[in-house]
Order: sequence, then C-alpha cells, then structure tokens
Amino acid sequence: MNGRLLSRRSALTGAVAVAAAGGLAGLADLARAATVDRTNTSGQLRIGYLPITDAAPLLIAHAAGLYQPGVVSAARPVLFRSWASLAEAFVTRQVDAVHMLMPTALQLRFLLGSAVRVLSWNHTNGSALTVAPDITDLGQLAGTQVAIPFWWSIHNIILQELLRAHDLVPVVRRSASRGARTVELIVMSPSDMVPALANRSISGYVVADPFNAMAQVRNIGRIHTFLGDVWRDHACCVVIAHQDLIDNRPQAAASLVNSIVLAQQRINADRAAAATTLSTGGYLPQPAPAIKTALTYRAQDYHFAHPDWQPQRLGFQPFPFPSFTSQLVEAMHTTVVDGDRQFLNRLDPATAHAQLVDDTFVRSALTAHGGPQNFGLPTDLTRIEQVQPL
Repeated sequence: MNGRLLSRRSALTGAVAVAAAGGLAGLADLARAATVDRTNTSGQLRIGYLPITDAAPLLIAHAAGLYQPGVVSAARPVLFRSWASLAEAFVTRQVDAVHMLMPTALQLRFLLGSAVRVLSWNHTNGSALTVAPDITDLGQLAGTQVAIPFWWSIHNIILQELLRAHDLVPVVRRSASRGARTVELIVMSPSDMVPALANRSISGYVVADPFNAMAQVRNIGRIHTFLGDVWRDHACCVVIAHQDLIDNRPQAAASLVNSIVLAQQRINADRAAAATTLSTGGYLPQPAPAIKTALTYRAQDYHFAHPDWQPQRLGFQPFPFPSFTSQLVEAMHTTVVDGDRQFLNRLDPATAHAQLVDDTFVRSALTAHGGPQNFGLPTDLTRIEQVQPL
C-alpha cells in the first residue's frame, strides 16, 4: 500500500479516536474541521484555536502583527468549536500550530503515535469550577452531573483531585448517587455549559474562561474554585507543532515561539487592552464584559484556599517545566475517563517530558526578552509542583 495513503489512513483513524474521547459532540464536530483546506502551498504556518481566553497569546500575536511575515500566515487564525475538531485538524495537517490541552498532547503522542511536540506553554491556570448559585459546599454535588470539556483535559484531572479530597467519587456512564457520594462526569461543549447550568440540567461545570465569567455576569452560576487554587500555576494549554517543523524549519519554529512570548508579555502589560482586542477584533464571540472579567478577575472578590498562590486566575508564561509533565502523567494514571487508557501503561512520568517537549526555542526566546525573571520565573527554570486540593 502507498505509504502516504497509509499515513493518511492512520491520521484519520487517530482523529476519530480523539473525537470519540471528546464524546458525541466531538464526533459531530469532525465535519467542522473537514471544511478547512488541507493544501498549504504557501509554506506559511496556519494557526488554529478554540474561542476561549486560553488562546489569547496566539490571537494577540496576530492582532498586534507579532508574527514574522512569510513564516506565519497573515490570515486570521482558524476558529474551531471543539477540542476534537481542533485536534483532528492538527493531526491531519489542516493547521500547523495550535493551543492544545496538555493531557491531550500526551494522548496524541503516546496513544495515536502522532509526532507532536510541545514548543512552549501557552498559558497557566485560567479555568474554574463553576456551580449553581445554591451550591455552597462541594458535598452538594453528590448525586448530580458535572460537565467537563474533554476527558483528557487538565479540567477533568484537577476536578477529580478536588472531588476525592471531599470524599466524592467521580463516575462515568453511571447515574450519580447522593447516598454513595458519586458525581457523574459528562463531556460537553463549553458553549453548551452555560445554558445547561442555567436550566439546571447540570449542577456545575469545569472549563476555561470566559465561560466561568459568563455564568457570573449573567447571574446563573458562581465560581466555586479556581483550578489554580488546587494546582499552583499548572499548564492548561500548550503550543504544539509537528516534529518535522523542528527538523526541517527550525527558524520558523523559533520565530513562532518568539511571537508567542512577545504576545504573552503584551497581555501581561495591559490585560484590559488585550480583552478589548479579543472582543472588538472578533477573535472571541463571547460578550465583552465576560472576556474583560476573565482577564481581570480581582483577587479580593473571591475566597482562596491558598491566598499566597496569587494569582490563581489566568496567567501567561511560556516555559514548560519538566516537573509539571511528570506529575501530570502520574495524575493521568488515577483519572477516570471514558476512553482508551492502554497508552498509560507505557507512559513513564520520568521520560514523558523529554519525548514530548522541545524547550530549545522557548529558552532562547526568554533570554532574548529579559530572561525568566521577566515572567516571574526562577532563573534556573526548575520548580516543585504544588497540588493541594482543599
């Protein structure tokens, strides 16, 4: 059989597996990715994203003209509506660089065998558990449904850490029981979470912003816990590209990462301005007040279990810490999902980072733009993970 056809078939099979991991909504959303032209005669990198504030560095880089002409396409980044369609578009090379859930990047590499490489972190924190207004204690989630955006997401992983800390048991494909203190987890598109919470078909959801801010702005829910208050400065989305970009066009990979680092600096310098760009520029479809709230949460308005961990909200720094990858892999081993878990048997916490991450370009970009300290990072670029669900 022709090698190219075999590779194409493998990619499509893998894409369907990713979509299945995203639930029925993921399977239905494959059609969206198929509308993007797979031909790329220009050689310029095409950017894909989900319409959430997690994508801000990729979007601000475009809006501010930070991408190097001729390296990254001047066309607007391509918007996808689900993690499944974004992953499918990346695997089948409809787009060349995307922000992707870190656990899903591991899934793409070790389950599907895709030659994906993490080039940098796109952001830290940025997600929360939002609940119905009458829920004041996590114990009240027993016997109810809570929505997550994807099985292999940091949202699902940290939510389960939080549930177990409160003697709650996450279950899949099984009705929740108040007496047994179980909570049924279901995958739901982020855009469907807000109306589902409003009509009380779910008791809460854990997701990226601005969907938590939307519930707050519309008075149909409240933020119970920022996930950054459970796992300090965790990576949610990372920037991924294909290995052959690094092998064949390392200068393009370096330019891409440099643009992202510059965009992160720009956002950190003026979050309100970034929020305005994301809303008025048409990059994000959510209401402007929700986008602004998501980027400018005031610490004094919320209760934090770890007040010294400020900020627990959306943060922007590019360096991918090996300690995080290692602890994330360990957490994945204990996470309940509805999907293939066999790849975890060959996923070693001690070696996964080196196999998945290439930090060459981000180290150079940090040096060129003020050093690690300019992002509040330790100069030796090492840290100890802090995971304390309370």
